[in-house]
Amino acid sequence: MIRSRATLMPWLLILGLLASCVENPVTGAREFGFIGTGDEIAIGSQYYAPTVQSQGGTYQLEPALSEYVAGVTHRLAAVSDRPLPYEMVVINSSVPNAWALPGGKMAINRGLLLELDNEAELAAVVGHEIVHAAARHGARAMERGMLLEGAVLAAAIAAGDSGYAPFVVGGAQLGAGLISLGYSREAEREADLYGMHMMQRAGYDPAAAIGLQETFVRLAGERRSNWLTGLFASHPPSTERVANNRATAERLGANGELGRERYQQAIADLRGRQGAFEAADAARSALTKRDFATAERKLAEAIEIEPREASFHGLLGDLRMGQNRPAEAEAAYSQALARDESYFAHWQGRGLARMRQGQRAGARSDLERGIALLPTAVATNALGQLDLAAGRTAQARQYLTMAATSAGPAAEEARRTLARLDVPAEPERFLSSRWAADDAGRLILEVTNRAPIPVHGVVVEVQLRREDGRITRRRVNVPGTLAAGAGTRFHSGLTLPADTPPAAVASRVIAARPVP
Repeated sequence: MIRSRATLMPWLLILGLLASCVENPVTGAREFGFIGTGDEIAIGSQYYAPTVQSQGGTYQLEPALSEYVAGVTHRLAAVSDRPLPYEMVVINSSVPNAWALPGGKMAINRGLLLELDNEAELAAVVGHEIVHAAARHGARAMERGMLLEGAVLAAAIAAGDSGYAPFVVGGAQLGAGLISLGYSREAEREADLYGMHMMQRAGYDPAAAIGLQETFVRLAGERRSNWLTGLFASHPPSTERVANNRATAERLGANGELGRERYQQAIADLRGRQGAFEAADAARSALTKRDFATAERKLAEAIEIEPREASFHGLLGDLRMGQNRPAEAEAAYSQALARDESYFAHWQGRGLARMRQGQRAGARSDLERGIALLPTAVATNALGQLDLAAGRTAQARQYLTMAATSAGPAAEEARRTLARLDVPAEPERFLSSRWAADDAGRLILEVTNRAPIPVHGVVVEVQLRREDGRITRRRVNVPGTLAAGAGTRFHSGLTLPADTPPAAVASRVIAARPVP
């Protein structure tokens, strides 16, 4: 929404009063900002776990690999220009990606680890993300968004909320929004430049950042879909970045560790499982196309190679649900949970499988465990439907309202269910009416159904204010059924007195019922 200059000015004045001029601890530049260090850390800490969940959950199969990545992160964090509680986890996703939230919370996907050649290249990725956090790139992106939506910030101020809670629709939504914003060319340049300086201070060869960017440019040219939806979506590579990194390396001098043998040893087990993950990815792709035969074959291959990987059993549960075999799906999800209880999708999947079998208590318990890790439209809608069936309408409405703020089939179902609850009590909220008179004075009504469900039994009240001030009310039944989003125009059977001024007539919908 575009606001006029006059509308924006009050919010900009407020922001101007709140903002302070600070020195960027990385670049040394003087900058205006109103999100302080404490707020950055709080934002990152609050939305770290749900963001990790939404990206695939943590990679649980190899604790030693996670410890190795954490060790490289700590080595770089020790020489960072800004002390923050830096943390890096490995996400269980084949999509090559890495990201940072404000305050120093970061992640790297196992899919990206397989594309790197040595520890110095890993240090280049980690250092780049550390600089994004240290140089306030994420915080500055948030501040730009707040400046554009001054009314949102004003609401936070009015509520006395220094934690920026009013900006949050959902933890995962905010976190995912922050990591997918995309950085400016200047921010990427800064992250490359100061990340290489950090590499050198930590004892790594900064020239590794050149080869890394060259690899990214090559992969971008190949337009591999997993890269385009991963690292390149928020960190677009370019030949300009390669040239800049080469110039920086020349100034710094090619020295320091590469750590290739150490890195290859650290990812050896992961590389050995690459075939299993590739088979699982092929199964997932086939499942989205409802190619159950291919999904079955590829999943069997993945599980045979690595039966300990929880996500493979969770995907088998998804396949069985797609085949309408909920009892087998429940068993598969239970196998996934026996291997990893920390991932929301396993709890959500088993809850839905139990719900389909009529196991309401078990379904509720599992779905609640799932939304404690990551609230989704699927799970909150399901909990709303369970509560509605049990007669707990108020609690159902809370869950359904949460689900309705999202997108997709579950959100649409939640909106339809809420409409069924609300149309009888608030018909005017969903149905509008207009009137017109023909040359003979006959009143024509037009009724539009804005509800996401079909309705019938619609009644329109027509009010006529007479010259003496008295109001006459007549009720008109709207014929037939109105589909979602549809309208109808018909003669009401009423005739207006001659010379009736338009302001004397009004109409409104006073009754409607959802179609069973």
